Amino acid sequence: MRKILITGTAGFIGFHLARRLLDEGAEVIGIDAITDYYDTGLKRRRHALLAEHAAFTAHEARIEEPGLMKRLAAEADVIVHLAAQAGVRYSIDAPRSYVEANLIGTFEVLEAARAAGTAHLMIASTSSAYGANVKMPYAETDKADHQMSFYAATKKATEAMAHSYAHLYDIPVTMFRFFTVYGPWGRPDMALFKFTDAILKDRPIDIYNNGDMSRDFTYIDDLVEGLRRLMDTPPRRDAPVEGDSLSPVAPFRVVNIGNGAPSRLLDFVDAVEAAVGRPAQRNMLPMQPGDVPATWADTALLERLIGPLPQTPLAEGVARFVAWYRAEM
Repeated sequence: MRKILITGTAGFIGFHLARRLLDEGAEVIGIDAITDYYDTGLKRRRHALLAEHAAFTAHEARIEEPGLMKRLAAEADVIVHLAAQAGVRYSIDAPRSYVEANLIGTFEVLEAARAAGTAHLMIASTSSAYGANVKMPYAETDKADHQMSFYAATKKATEAMAHSYAHLYDIPVTMFRFFTVYGPWGRPDMALFKFTDAILKDRPIDIYNNGDMSRDFTYIDDLVEGLRRLMDTPPRRDAPVEGDSLSPVAPFRVVNIGNGAPSRLLDFVDAVEAAVGRPAQRNMLPMQPGDVPATWADTALLERLIGPLPQTPLAEGVARFVAWYRAEM
């Protein structure tokens, strides 16, 4: 039985990926600190659903605890590192938590992969790493040197850290940059959850930059499909593809995972209103510090590596979330 170590299994993406792998018959070792950045009850409910599988083992601990990841990774075939302190705006208020979870935590994961001789280490990055770039769609080979938030800076730093370990210890590493993932069991601090909750409770919703924003919204099932396929596609220095981001000195690759087609923020709001069945009270606000007006993934490399992904229409994905919210929250 294949054994996968996933960090952040009580989180949104980690939960969905772990459930997919368990359904396929894999053994999953999960670790999550269950921090109070948002509702811990939601995180525990996710873990409880995973625990219905006999092949799931949960550890409630911080990945930055010295030596813990080495012990957990000793028998894992693949490591998928999703645990992180997330959130662009929160990184302005609590930057130290990003250093501890994202930098020190990732260091412990890298040390674990080195000690275990892991066959494939997969690490989450973010579209925020592209920062001040204005050329779109964002391609993995574009420079990404001007991050706009401390959150993005820590995630870009983890890319550099992971590259050095890939080079020094010949660890196959895939960094994946996510683009605005949404769907059932999502995070309460993200727009879809906040908009749905506010509209149902007759509260106004905050729309930044007066609505002049767009995002490459990526439905969770589509994202998980990409992660699952990439798991079986570790980078090899002798096997580049056209337009590759493969390092010339290490088995290391950066890959975008997105829908590949941005949507206007106001169209997103329209979709939420349609799914909920009532209009929102729209509170138009200026741009928030650290945010960017648009994101758009170039998915050509991803498609060359694993083929085209499903592309769930925005209205359908939003409707699935609202149905989940009504049933579960």
